[in-house]
Amino acid sequence: MKETRSQLLLAKDLRKSYGERPALRGLSFSLKAGRILGFLGPNGAGKTTAIRILTTILEPDSGSFVVAGVSSKYPEKIRAKIGVLPESLGFPKNITAIEYLIYFGQLYRKSASDARKHGLALLAEVGLEQRAKSLIGSFSRGMRQRLGIARALVNDPKVVFLDEPTLGLDPRGQKELLELITRIARGRNAGVILCSHDLPEVESICDDVIILKLGRVIAKGTVAEVIGRSSSHKGGYIQGNGIRIQVLPSSVNQARKVLVKVPSVLKVTQPSGNSGWLTVEFANLTNRKSKEYSYLNNKVLYALIRAEIPIMSLEGGRGRLQDVFLELTEGAN
Repeated sequence: MKETRSQLLLAKDLRKSYGERPALRGLSFSLKAGRILGFLGPNGAGKTTAIRILTTILEPDSGSFVVAGVSSKYPEKIRAKIGVLPESLGFPKNITAIEYLIYFGQLYRKSASDARKHGLALLAEVGLEQRAKSLIGSFSRGMRQRLGIARALVNDPKVVFLDEPTLGLDPRGQKELLELITRIARGRNAGVILCSHDLPEVESICDDVIILKLGRVIAKGTVAEVIGRSSSHKGGYIQGNGIRIQVLPSSVNQARKVLVKVPSVLKVTQPSGNSGWLTVEFANLTNRKSKEYSYLNNKVLYALIRAEIPIMSLEGGRGRLQDVFLELTEGAN
């Protein structure tokens, strides 16, 4: 398996079964330096199995992967190249944040003084420099998550795995943690794999995305490419541009009949699981900033207003990641 300099992780045809039940059926992908990859799928899709294999907790039945030039044949060497923040990370309550990081720094063979110096730098990086001597038991969930990220960075990893890092945080805490994750990828030129059920979060921060269903990859590529996927364009990507409009659920059928009659409207679809939302696709448009695009938006809105159909919300774009995820994973459970 060849790895280019920019590829920090390269997986090829990873497979794993538990008895007769296949959990992972041929996972292949790559992750480049400085990029954030969203790892998605419904419960039972194979995400946990894949992450456990990539972090060397499990061995695959077949297939292989390379992390920062190190083959999966050498799991101990790979562990020195990765950092991991699991979804449920336990913390000791009666030691300070800097004592916690010194302990892990020494596990990676740093001297006590070097581990302390590095730990203080990490606390500053994650915004906890003022709480270095505070007991972890006094930390909020957001602070514990920051400390968990600092711990994951103790060995200056090339690839960082983050599992539901913003779970349970308030909106401000989520925003600040996502900004931190972006700084880790860009500033450290590391690869980040983000597992999250918060699809708007993934859409806002990730460069690339993989969607798994029943152990198989059903979509992968840049976020823009995957968002462009549509069940009405099997095997391809939506051409043109469009908008999303939300009406009352009781008005959906009437709204569709009205909108398909608007000139230059190519198609009107209702994404699965989104009550009242309609995706309106325009024909033969390539520039979303053009006057023609704005004019078509106005025509669509005017048609609904004239038909006395209440408009609850309006969004630009051809559909969000959540819509595509729901379409592609329908019937997975």
